[in-house]
Amino acid sequence: MSSADTAIAALRTGHDELAGLVSGLTDDDLARPSAAAEWDVSQVLSHLGSGAEIGRTVLEAAIDKAPGPGHDFNQSVWDRWNAMTRRERADGFLRSDEALTALYESLDDATRDALRVDLGFLPAPVDIATLSRMRLSELALHSWDVRVAFDEHATLAPDATAALLHQGPDLFAWIGKVDRLDGRTLDIEVTTTAPGSVFALRLKPPISVGFDVPEQPDGTLALPAESWLRLISGRLAPRHTPDGVTTTGAADLDLLRRVFPGY
Repeated sequence: MSSADTAIAALRTGHDELAGLVSGLTDDDLARPSAAAEWDVSQVLSHLGSGAEIGRTVLEAAIDKAPGPGHDFNQSVWDRWNAMTRRERADGFLRSDEALTALYESLDDATRDALRVDLGFLPAPVDIATLSRMRLSELALHSWDVRVAFDEHATLAPDATAALLHQGPDLFAWIGKVDRLDGRTLDIEVTTTAPGSVFALRLKPPISVGFDVPEQPDGTLALPAESWLRLISGRLAPRHTPDGVTTTGAADLDLLRRVFPGY
């Protein structure tokens, strides 16, 4: 399977699993606080549903070789979803995310390989592999925001974790807050399981990761791969940290949580 195939398959699994949960939620469930700051469960579903609607419109425009919808369209979608009731957001998510997932699945091999999509905020158009992984990252993380409201031991889906561990969009320079290092520069050796990998986290401007691990890192961090993805997205609070996460030296979890506050 190509990387686009892998991401699209994980989008289907992610949609079906979250849709199965959402279909059974009561109005009280939808009003529960989610793991996303200041959002209840329905607001997370609104974010995912409106994002799917915008994403489908952008992808359809690229397929049709038409201009993208632009910011005014995006704002109108967000305004409409924000005005919905909690139940309308849940029902709307089910329809909108299914439609986007089905559109990705409908792309033939040639389109998955050759199509480029202009998102309007990146320096260049992206291929379907990149675009689908961006959506997968959003779906996987916000699905966790919903599921953890009902299960504090929830984890990211294994197929999404595998697809995103080293193939997701490189956002470290954007999501990491170097000012919270108080002038320190650190090289942390990170070891993950399920899937297994060893790489370096470079805590210096700009924050980055790479496979040239120093012989004597400033610290080490060992944890499940899904926990790593949650850590760098601000979703590894102490109560959501699994047993067995280990650190040595300068690899302090509290420091890393400050450097990666979430998005």
